[in-house]
Amino acid sequence: MQEQIKQIAMRIQVLRDILGISAEQMAEHLSMTVEQYARYEAGGEDFSFSLLYKIANFLGVDFTDLLTGDSPKLHMCCFIKKGEGLAIDRRKAYRYQHLAPTFSNKKAEPFQVRVPYEPDKAGCPERNSHEGQEFDFMLSGKMRILVGESEFIMEAGDCIYYDSGYPHAMEALDGDAEFLAIIMK
Repeated sequence: MQEQIKQIAMRIQVLRDILGISAEQMAEHLSMTVEQYARYEAGGEDFSFSLLYKIANFLGVDFTDLLTGDSPKLHMCCFIKKGEGLAIDRRKAYRYQHLAPTFSNKKAEPFQVRVPYEPDKAGCPERNSHEGQEFDFMLSGKMRILVGESEFIMEAGDCIYYDSGYPHAMEALDGDAEFLAIIMK
């Protein structure tokens, strides 16, 4: 995992340099200090999904460019077999599978997300925010979702659509939860 973090950090630094964006500009865009940003770019801090998404948008590249170093190339369609999406295990709190990693110029980012049940960490999931809007459709399990100051309990078949610029988080209840997340840019 540490090697993957360093590779992602190196891609970000190279792209930032190519585009003529200073570390100060990047830190300001990400609402963090230059020192905090420098730790990420040095590979000393793991990137959350939200942070990678913000960085990719700011650099004008596809999310998967940062993760894999490969640009998506498909234009007509992208077919993914069950369980074979691009695994994105950025944080222990969530396990993502990108469901269209090879499709170019996406208007939305589709993910299958598994939220492990962690009763010892109940009640205070870490909130994140990112540009765009998000649609989440529950596939299995039961989950608490926090959006801004609102709280919802979701079960299989339930869905929610929200402005993902508001801080949000998910927490599995009574066992693992799984949902489809579609993030619109």
